[in-house]
Amino acid sequence: MSAETISDTLSTDPAVVLAELSAMLRDVLDEYGLDDVEITPASTFHGDLELESVDLVALSGSLREHYGSRVNFAEFIAARDLDEIISLTVGDLVDHVVTSLEATR
Repeated sequence: MSAETISDTLSTDPAVVLAELSAMLRDVLDEYGLDDVEITPASTFHGDLELESVDLVALSGSLREHYGSRVNFAEFIAARDLDEIISLTVGDLVDHVVTSLEATR
């Protein structure tokens, strides 16, 4: 399957992207026994989900595996200062993924 075909099969529906990201986050949180925590667009990575930097690296790998080079998590994080990273929400990442996927269509 070509990269273009894969790109065409990825949904840009925010609800679908939220479900995909929630599954990735649950895999990361499962290591801490927190896989049943509620994940909403308003959930913050630091405060609500208690993710550490190593967890964001794991999430970045999951994003790359699922979306390929179309979603650059490192670039997304690098564009923010520390306070913005601390207050980053799942919804912010959903928006980034949707925008990134739409840009590659």
